Amino acid sequence: MTPARPLPPVPTATYRLQLQPAFPFAAAAAAVPYLASLGVSHLHLSPVLEAVPGSEHGYDVVDHGRVREELGGEEGLRALSRTAREHGLGLVADLVPNHMAMAPRHNRALWEVLREGPRSPYARWFDIDWEAQGGQLLLPVLGGPLGTQIEQLEVDGEVLRYYDHAFPLREGTEGLPLPRLLDAQWYRPVWWRLARTELNYRRFFSISELIGVRVEDPEVFEATHAKTLALLREGVLDGLRIDHPDGLADPAGYLRTLHDATGGRWTVVEKILADGERLPAAWPVAGTTGYDALRHVDGVFTDRSGAGELLGDYRRFAAPQTDRGGEWAATVRRAAYKVLGHELAAELERLTRTASRVCADSPDPALRDRAPWALRTALRELLVRLEVYRPYSAADTAALLTEEVAAEARLAFLVPEESGAVDAVRDLLLGRHGEGPGPAELRARFAQTASALRAKAVEDTAYYRYVPLLSAAEVGGNPGAPGVTPEEFHAYCVRVQRDWPATGTVVTTHDAKRSADVRAALAVLTECPRRWADVLAEVTRSGEGVPDAQLAWAAWQTVFGLGPAAPERVREALLKHVREAGLYTSWTEREPPYESAVAAFVDAGPCGAPGQRVTALRRALEPYIRANVLGTALLHLTMPGVPDLYQGTEGEYRALVDPDNRRAVPLPPPDPGEKGALTRAALGLRARRPEAFGDTATYAPLSAEGPAANHCLAFARSGRTVTAVTRLSLRLAESGGWADTRLPLPPGRWTDVLHPGPEFSGPTRAADLFERSPVALLERVDGDGPR
Repeated sequence: MTPARPLPPVPTATYRLQLQPAFPFAAAAAAVPYLASLGVSHLHLSPVLEAVPGSEHGYDVVDHGRVREELGGEEGLRALSRTAREHGLGLVADLVPNHMAMAPRHNRALWEVLREGPRSPYARWFDIDWEAQGGQLLLPVLGGPLGTQIEQLEVDGEVLRYYDHAFPLREGTEGLPLPRLLDAQWYRPVWWRLARTELNYRRFFSISELIGVRVEDPEVFEATHAKTLALLREGVLDGLRIDHPDGLADPAGYLRTLHDATGGRWTVVEKILADGERLPAAWPVAGTTGYDALRHVDGVFTDRSGAGELLGDYRRFAAPQTDRGGEWAATVRRAAYKVLGHELAAELERLTRTASRVCADSPDPALRDRAPWALRTALRELLVRLEVYRPYSAADTAALLTEEVAAEARLAFLVPEESGAVDAVRDLLLGRHGEGPGPAELRARFAQTASALRAKAVEDTAYYRYVPLLSAAEVGGNPGAPGVTPEEFHAYCVRVQRDWPATGTVVTTHDAKRSADVRAALAVLTECPRRWADVLAEVTRSGEGVPDAQLAWAAWQTVFGLGPAAPERVREALLKHVREAGLYTSWTEREPPYESAVAAFVDAGPCGAPGQRVTALRRALEPYIRANVLGTALLHLTMPGVPDLYQGTEGEYRALVDPDNRRAVPLPPPDPGEKGALTRAALGLRARRPEAFGDTATYAPLSAEGPAANHCLAFARSGRTVTAVTRLSLRLAESGGWADTRLPLPPGRWTDVLHPGPEFSGPTRAADLFERSPVALLERVDGDGPR
C-alpha cells in the first residue's frame, strides 16, 4: 500500500498571477526566480482548466478534464510546478465549481445535452428547468427577434449555425424545414433580450454566457473535479481558492466533500462577509479569500468624521440628481428592487414556479390557494430585506427572516388577506411545513437567488449609485459606515488569529473596483473634506458639459485617486460606472447621447485642463497618501492570516475596475520603490520568523500614549515582531505632530527591519520611531522572546 503523501505546508504568503494567452504558464515560470526572491511561499494561479478560446480570465470553463492548452496545457502546468518547487514555491489554483461556459461548440457536455435533451447522461450536470419553456432550453443568442434573424440560421449537416455559434441537431431532424426543425430541438435559439424574463437555466449572476453546474450531485462532482484532485494528489498543486461558493445549492456540503477528497488541503473560499457577519464555523476551510480584511484595513485609514462631512457635501452636490437622496440603505434597497425586476427577473420567476409547485402539492391547507403573483411578491419582499449574501442553515434563515422583516414585507399587499403569502413562504423557508424535496429545493433556490441579488444590487449597482467616498465602494465594504476604529481593527485581528489563523487576506484583487493604492489616496480626502469641496467647486464652477452631478463627483474622485493616467483608462472606467449604476444608461439599454456626453466630459474636465487642479491637490497631499499606501501594505503583510499579493502590487500599483486591473504587468516591476522595499522586508521577515505569523502565533494590540496616541496603530506578533503605522497623518500634521506621544514596546531590544540602525526599547517616542518613514516593522534582536 502506497503511504499517503503528507500534506504540503500552509502558505505563508501567496502571489496572484492572472494567467491568459498573453501570460501563459511559461511566462509564470520565467517570473518564478523573482517571485521566490520576493519572499512569497506559493503562486496563486487564476483558473487553469480549459476555457473558452481567447478568454482573458479563465472563469468560463468548458472542460474540467483538461488543463488549458492556450496556457501551455498540462505539461506546461507541470513544468511551472517543477520550476516553482526548485525555488521553494508551491502552487495554489483558482477552482470554479459553480458554472461553465454556455458555449456548446467548446463545451462537449453541453453539446450532448443540446443534442439529446434531458435523457443525456450530461443533463444532470446543468441546472436546467426542463418543465419551463415547453421542455426546450432557451438559448439567448440571437441579435433580434427570430423573424428578423431566421435567414442567418443555416443547417450544415447535423449542425445548426448562427454566425460563430454552432448547435447540434436532434437526431432525425436534419431534413425538416427550418421553422419545424427549430421546434423539434431540445433547445430554442431566441433574441438575447428574452434572457431577462424567460431564461430557464441557472446562471452566474445575470451572465447568460455562464450556466450553473450541479456539483451537489456526486457524479457531477467526481466528473468536474477528477483532474484537479489528481493534480493535488500528484503534488502539482498544493491548495485551492474556491470561486463563488454562494452560488451552489449546498455550499457546506460541497466544501465537506471537497475537504474529504483533497485530504484537507489548504482551501479558502471567495465569501463576501457583510459587516458583522461570520464565516460558518463548521466549514472545513482555512477561511475566506480576504475581503473582510480589506474592509478593516481600508477603514482604519478612513476618518469617520471627515467621511460624514464628505457625505454632506455629496448630498448637496449630487443627491438631487442621484438615486433620490444619497442614503446608503435606501440606495441598496432600491437597487435590489430594480435588479429583481430586471436582471434577475428570470431567477425570480423560477423561484416563484418552485414555490407555487410546493404550495400546490402540499397536504397542508395553510399553503393552498396561493396565487403565483402573491408568492412572487412575497419572495421579492423577503429577498430585498436580506442584509447578507445568503443563509446557510435554518438558524441563519430564522435570524434573517424575523417577524419584523415579515411585517414589513406584508405591507407590499393592498389586501391584508393576500399578505398571508409572506407567512406561507417564510414558513416554508424556516422548515415549518416539514422536509421533503420540494421545500428543500425552495430553500436552496432562495439562497442561491439571494446571493446573486446581493452581488448585483450591492457590488454592481449600489456601489455605482452611492459614491460620496469611492474607496469605501469596494467589494466587501460598507459605504454606509466606511470608518473602522483602531479598537475595531484589533478586535477583528484577535478574532481572526483565534478562529481562522490561516485565512486569506487581500487589499487588491482581480475583482477590486480600485487597487489599494488608489483607495489609499482617496481615503486622505476624509481628512480634508473642506479642501476637496473647494477644489470641486472650482473645477465645476461653470457646470458646462457635466452629464449629471453624481457622475461628475465620481469622475473627479477617480482622477484624484488614480493620478496622471491615459484618458482612455478613465473614460473606460467611467463608462462602466454609469452603465452599472443604471440611472441614465445601462449595459442592455444604452443611451448613446448620454454616454457620448460622459466621454466628452471626462476628456474635457477630469482628464483636461481643469483636472490639473485636482492633480495639484494630490501633489500637495502626497506625504499623507504615502503614509496610507505604506500603512496599508504593512498591515496587510503582518496582520493575522495569509497575505495574497496581487500581481504588481509589491510596487506602486494604481488600477481601476476590470479590465483595467487585469492588464499585464512587468515582473519584476521596473521601479518597485519604497513600497517594494517594504514588501520585500515584510515578506522576508515572515519567511524568517514563520512561527511569529502562523496558526500558533499570537496577536497583541499595542496602545500608544500621549496627545497623538490615536494616530498610531500598532500590534505585536508572538513577542517577536511589532508593526506600527501612522493613521490619519494629515490630521496628525495639522494638530502639531507627535509631540511626546510614545509607544510602549514589549520587553526586549528592537530594530526596524525597514530602516536598520538604531535600537528601541521600552516606551519609545513616536517621533523617533517614525523619523524616516510613517511606518515601522520591528524585530526583536535579543533572543527569541515569549511565544
